[in-house]
Amino acid sequence: QVQLVNSGGGLVQAGGSLRLSCAASGRTFSMYAMGWFRQAPGKEREFVSAISGGGSVTQYADSVKGRFTISRDNAKNTVYLQMNSLKPEDTAVYYCAAKTGTPSYTQLRYAYWGQGTQVTVSS
Repeated sequence: QVQLVNSGGGLVQAGGSLRLSCAASGRTFSMYAMGWFRQAPGKEREFVSAISGGGSVTQYADSVKGRFTISRDNAKNTVYLQMNSLKPEDTAVYYCAAKTGTPSYTQLRYAYWGQGTQVTVSS
């Protein structure tokens, strides 16, 4: 069982930056691939980024490539999403998620989810 706690959301102007954090419980954090997903108002939840258990493999949605960076600190049981050059269309609730095995774009493969954190980008 893994419990995930999101933090770091907020209100920022377009072009600004935010860093999201996701703290995990348990002693086997490095065994889990971690993903970030987001859900904008009136839209379905979508993939943002994912990282392998050791941190060597990362994946990004095309819409955030070059602007967002996923990383993890296994000693702190935490995964991060650094978001730069934010746009109003990045406004959403952001969720972290955990799965065993390799990273995936597919949210159904993730067994554990954080509670979400709101990111609002004003124009």
